[in-house]
Amino acid sequence: MGRQLISSAAPAKLNLYLHITGRRDNGYHELDSLIAFAEPCDWIVADRAQDFLLDLTGPFAPALDSPSDDNLVARAARGLATLAGIEPAARLALEKNLPVASGIGGGSSDAAAALRVLMCLWNIAPESDALAELALSLGADVPVCLHGKTCFVGGIGERCDPAPKLPNCGLVLVNPGVVLATPEVFRARTGGFSASARFTETPTDAVALARFLAVRRNDLEAPALFLAPVIGEVLRALRDLPGCRFARMSGSGATCFALFDDHVEAESAARILHEHHGDWWVKPGRLLYSDV
Repeated sequence: MGRQLISSAAPAKLNLYLHITGRRDNGYHELDSLIAFAEPCDWIVADRAQDFLLDLTGPFAPALDSPSDDNLVARAARGLATLAGIEPAARLALEKNLPVASGIGGGSSDAAAALRVLMCLWNIAPESDALAELALSLGADVPVCLHGKTCFVGGIGERCDPAPKLPNCGLVLVNPGVVLATPEVFRARTGGFSASARFTETPTDAVALARFLAVRRNDLEAPALFLAPVIGEVLRALRDLPGCRFARMSGSGATCFALFDDHVEAESAARILHEHHGDWWVKPGRLLYSDV
């Protein structure tokens, strides 16, 4: 059996804003969010094999379930094989560079990348509705990660709608080493619901994007701060960095992001922050615009 290595990035997913707009009878929350994808990334590589194998590498691999525990990438592979009516024969290698359970969709992005490489490896093209159903069954963030483009997300995560192109901003991502479970953050949330806040204008630079985001919120930031007060310290540190245009927590936390005019400023700011907080995960990055 010849080798056929196929790879895909699994980028960080950022909720630039996140409004909780309602709650369904089954307990799932409906939301309105502007989703963007960014470096840094995890990576998935697929190769032919007789059985299913999953190799875990990278700095955050020890925090993942082992393959025998059926983690999300393994579930994605087996679900896709079932959908196609074939055996899940492949060797996957996951390089885990993003923190686990950190509000930037790492596991969901990994699962989406696994679906992409396996569809190519197995030369299959599932019907779009069936593929969408599989993605949603794996997790609320998997459909948007499979979509792979900047978009507005609605429903419980299954609806992806076009969004204006975002400017070429620099980013700094920071995680203080705190693991927050999304259900726990939702349980800690109090108060009512927010209105949808989509926009059609195209922000031309980081300053304009910051202005759009400043009049919107992350409705999960307050409960996450209650559960992990260090998030407040992270946000203050980001906002104090030279050139920071805007800072916010992503998703259910605890990772936060800051916008800068360009990647050079972001790299400089990340070096400063790392010098003062060497125990935090601090990474410069950039927004990604096309399919990954």
